[in-house]
Amino acid sequence: MKEVKIEICTNSVASCVEAEKGGAKRVELCAGIPEGGTTPSKGTIVVTRELIQIPIHVIIRPRGGDFLYSPEEIRVMEHDIEVAKECGANGVVIGCLTPDGEIDQRLTERLMKRAEGLSVTFHRAFDMCVDPMKALKELINLGCNRILTSGQMPTAEAGIPLLKELVEKAGDRIIILPGCGINEKNILKIAQETGANEFHLSARENIASGMTYRNPKVSMGGTVQVDEYAEPRTSAERVRQTLNSLNAR
Repeated sequence: MKEVKIEICTNSVASCVEAEKGGAKRVELCAGIPEGGTTPSKGTIVVTRELIQIPIHVIIRPRGGDFLYSPEEIRVMEHDIEVAKECGANGVVIGCLTPDGEIDQRLTERLMKRAEGLSVTFHRAFDMCVDPMKALKELINLGCNRILTSGQMPTAEAGIPLLKELVEKAGDRIIILPGCGINEKNILKIAQETGANEFHLSARENIASGMTYRNPKVSMGGTVQVDEYAEPRTSAERVRQTLNSLNAR
């Protein structure tokens, strides 16, 4: 049986520290989690690299929304890959599509050349592809290391049928990394029913703000209502619990 690995989707340096403490094998470092993850700052990558020993994979995504990028955004992504390299990242997480929902093979290859020497994960842009099996073949041919996917469903648990098929067809050619909605309660089911050996989750809980003065009339998100006095942070204990659940198989 292959080694089971948990990758934690982290939103801060503190979450990365907790992920390693809990036994995670790797972190995906992001900003903008409510948007599905955007590229973190150079400072965040640098400090994270100073504080943890496990591999860091940095998401390269200049904005939220779709995965069809302008020439200017592509230049930003190329520079962000270089920054991630310089800061000691072990991998990058990318995803680019054409207007008709196909893998943008030319752009993916271009970004992979910039990332030479790093592990490359194709993120959940895969879940927006019109033909997942065709996309799987193309990403294998391009040389990607893994695909992060929920099986083209809102959660990985709901996407089990496609995830199972992807794992079977991928074999040893590429790693299928189920993600989205995975937790200590359902990871064993997902592992058993898909045959996957790597899993992507956040294991977060809300940490109350230390602010004592709070102005209820103002929101930094404007009309978007968010809880600005709670920090979602990865919990080392939840990571441990998830690993314990996996060890039951």
